[in-house]
Amino acid sequence: MNELLSVISASDKRRKLLILLNNGPREWDEIKTLLNVTSTGMLPQIKILEENHLIDRDGRKSSLTPIGKVLATQMEPLIRTMEIFDKNMKFWSEHNIGVLPLDILVDIRSLGNYKIIENSDEEIFDVNTFLKNISTAKTLKGLSHTVHPMYPDFFLNLARKGVETSLVFTPGVLKMLNDKYPGWVREFLGYNTSIYVTKKDFKFSYTVTDSYFSISLFYNTGFFDSKNDVASRDPSALAWGERIYRFLLEHSEKIERPD
Repeated sequence: MNELLSVISASDKRRKLLILLNNGPREWDEIKTLLNVTSTGMLPQIKILEENHLIDRDGRKSSLTPIGKVLATQMEPLIRTMEIFDKNMKFWSEHNIGVLPLDILVDIRSLGNYKIIENSDEEIFDVNTFLKNISTAKTLKGLSHTVHPMYPDFFLNLARKGVETSLVFTPGVLKMLNDKYPGWVREFLGYNTSIYVTKKDFKFSYTVTDSYFSISLFYNTGFFDSKNDVASRDPSALAWGERIYRFLLEHSEKIERPD
């Protein structure tokens, strides 16, 4: 194995220190507090990083060398991505995340400090938690591949309140809305809103507002997971959601308001 790769990969403490110092030099007491380490456990790791010209020490302050800065900058996205998957590997391995384009999927670390919101078995079709989390939105964008009975009134009420809303529907959802809720599309488009219909049946649902991101996925078996939502309020997750929205618009057509 490459010597530097071994230095970095063989120790979680060394990896965490490099990422920490990538944000700037740190005093020794700061390092121990932020990484929750002891002198006995950390000093040997610092010595190894020094010997491999990755960090410098000036008294009690440590900083990255130029070589260390390059490696830490390249390494950090990978570490952040692994943290996303390690946090809930069973969930990610069971769900089809390949529905997202690769250039977006590779930035899944943008989810940041995400949570998986799980409904109990008795509440699989209860969307109240989801609706509560987006009820205070000032702007809202999203994709729906299904129509929950509570959705039409909820989103119409948001539109009536002046919430800037842009919804993307699969062809099946748009047909269902027109068949089961005649007049809904016309009224909805009478506000500060827009509707797009996808050119294919995307197998996920998601929402991004000015303060909340949520995505619901299909299992690898092809069944929709109506029980679990991946949610985050991190700014990076909101930006990731905006990228998903722009991708969807590239594969959708805008619906004009019926006369």
